[in-house]
Amino acid sequence: MLTRIANGDSRLSRWLRVREFAVPPAMIETATARRHAGDWAGACTAAGVDLDFGLRGLTHRHGRELASQVRSDLRRLAPDLLRWHLPRIAPDGLLRPGLTIALARYRTDGRHPVHLVVRTPPAWADAGQRVSLGVWDGSRAAPTSWGPPHPRPDPRFRLDLHRHLWDACRAGELRSRSGADGGPPATPELTALVPPGYSCAVDRWAAEAAVLLRAEGRSTGAVGVRLGARHRLLLELDGAQGATLRPAVASRERGAPPPPVLPDAATWTLPDLDLLRAGLIEADRLHPLVASALVPDHPPTAPSHRPDPAGQPQLVECRGARHRIGLVDGVLSALDHDPAELRREELLVALSGTPLPCLRAIDLAHRHPDCLVGVRERLDHGDIAGALTVVEGLLGPNALLRSGDLRDELETVAQRRISYGLFRAGLAGPGVGPLRGRTDGRRTAMRRSHPRHALNH
Repeated sequence: MLTRIANGDSRLSRWLRVREFAVPPAMIETATARRHAGDWAGACTAAGVDLDFGLRGLTHRHGRELASQVRSDLRRLAPDLLRWHLPRIAPDGLLRPGLTIALARYRTDGRHPVHLVVRTPPAWADAGQRVSLGVWDGSRAAPTSWGPPHPRPDPRFRLDLHRHLWDACRAGELRSRSGADGGPPATPELTALVPPGYSCAVDRWAAEAAVLLRAEGRSTGAVGVRLGARHRLLLELDGAQGATLRPAVASRERGAPPPPVLPDAATWTLPDLDLLRAGLIEADRLHPLVASALVPDHPPTAPSHRPDPAGQPQLVECRGARHRIGLVDGVLSALDHDPAELRREELLVALSGTPLPCLRAIDLAHRHPDCLVGVRERLDHGDIAGALTVVEGLLGPNALLRSGDLRDELETVAQRRISYGLFRAGLAGPGVGPLRGRTDGRRTAMRRSHPRHALNH
């Protein structure tokens, strides 16, 4: 997500919503339990991560030694932690689409190193915010009409130099790598280069630039820092002066490769650190591995659940009295009207009469409930189980959805899940089949209107 602060604390407000919905506690609990049991594939499934390769095929193509290294990294992978730290975009905090991000790089006897990568789908196929793990061997083949739009790892978003953002065994390094434990401050000369309103980890740039250059086989040299589409810096790491950064002369020899770019993970301040410092979030609402690194005395427990009042009777002003509506036999019903009266009122409504306030409240809950914004955010971030829990807590597990905004949202998700499946199967994409945007699915008529039927179609 862009880290520039606009309109006060809008950046922190967005990240607060991301932390509430993007990686739900149930996902973290299940993925962690599977990882502790040694089931890395099950942990990936729980965290919405698909696998694009098999270890047997990897052994056949690249040898047993490399396959063993990849298997070792997969056992260390915390896919829920990876999802927590993946790049996101404003305004909704969804995953940045169409990326290929390097997680690890392996030396081989071939011409190019092999990378373990994570890929985000293109925006038109981002249903459920699922991602995939793959292996990139340096191939220069052009993207196919159905495959990742950018198959090569993006140097701006590389995570092979930031294993603490996905490797459970190194998650404790987050405290020092994020600057949470303090350190030497950035020089005034360097700080002056950052425009006001940017939350940059300037005090970490020198150390992170040294890490980047070492990965390139150098100890000193120039690095680029991207602060936005139109704002970039060129800095020089001077090892002779204690690994300090200073502005570099913007010139290089003709034909020389451009300097490496400081990854976004090293450029910006960790949003969780900003949220903690601003007092906007408690440690028990962070990912447990993040919380234990940033707040060392915090016990390693799963993020806390907020109390959910769903399922409790609601009060409605009806004919001069306060009536209750609540769940009866798995369906939202008017509790203070007898069945015969309700049947008469429903017949009256069918004949264009005015319904009882209790019936109007039930109808509004079906079509446009107060929880619609929260349901929509859960669906956008892929938390389908959480969204269904909210809907069923309000309407009941046996409810049949009526036409309206709530049903439109569920139908849209169902259609977009089909689009994602077609994308994964190579049956939809540019030049293959019609692309369905976020609004196209709203016009899709579903035969069955039960909320779980709509999402599991």
